[in-house]
Amino acid sequence: MLKVVQQLKKDKMAVIGMMIILILTFIAIFAPYLSLYNPMEVNMENRLLSPSEKNPMGTDQLGRDLLSRIVYGTRVSIAAATMATLMIMIFGVMIGAIAGYFGGIIDQAIMRIVDVLLAFPNLILTIAIAGMLGPSLINLIIAMTATGWVGYSRIVRGSVLSVKEKEFVEAARAMGCSNSYIIVRHVIPNIISPVIVIATIGMGNTILSITGLSFLGLGAQPPTPEWGAMLSESKSFMTTAPHLMIFPGLMIMIVVLAFNFLGDGLRDALDPRLKQVMVK
Repeated sequence: MLKVVQQLKKDKMAVIGMMIILILTFIAIFAPYLSLYNPMEVNMENRLLSPSEKNPMGTDQLGRDLLSRIVYGTRVSIAAATMATLMIMIFGVMIGAIAGYFGGIIDQAIMRIVDVLLAFPNLILTIAIAGMLGPSLINLIIAMTATGWVGYSRIVRGSVLSVKEKEFVEAARAMGCSNSYIIVRHVIPNIISPVIVIATIGMGNTILSITGLSFLGLGAQPPTPEWGAMLSESKSFMTTAPHLMIFPGLMIMIVVLAFNFLGDGLRDALDPRLKQVMVK
């Protein structure tokens, strides 16, 4: 672990990404204390104000302070992306580990399901499922989990196929340990490096998906202060109040770049060979 930290310190972009993520996490946690105003408070007398000392990012079409909504939007967007990434990762790792460890018919059945899901564009499937479930952030996370686990499962399965033949796994079997114990305590900890890298980079992609689908009306619904929903509300004011679109867009760009920078640094620190695999 210390070696990984030392390697990360040498990567300036990874350090920058980590610092940005830490700052955004701090903002998300302490949003109620950092907001200047109530993000839901409507004040039509102050609608569409340009950035000023009183309202550093201006106000929206309902007179709500944009900075306060951006701050609360950080909490909503990052929390939703974290929940979705964790659910996708846990589901994908467990399915992939089961397929790789047991092999045979179980492996073939799971991989055929994976092949079928990979035959369709992930985003199209997500939109279809989210549309059937109904527009809400929770339903969107469920839809993303239902379609996003396949990438993790394929990578985990490949790693498990090599790890399960190692001496320490054979020793655990000889000691009478159950298959579930071996998978959780011996197999998964030894294939976790690529999972961490994919999850970190995947956070950026997940935020893009959540904000993009919220923009289309499938995720967070107004008046929830979520970056994608805020972009959607700003469509009618692109020329008269461009700040309504600029600031949420900048936040999305910054957080996605931060997770990509950190993910690249973790990839090189944990296992440089992953770079070749992910490029392919």
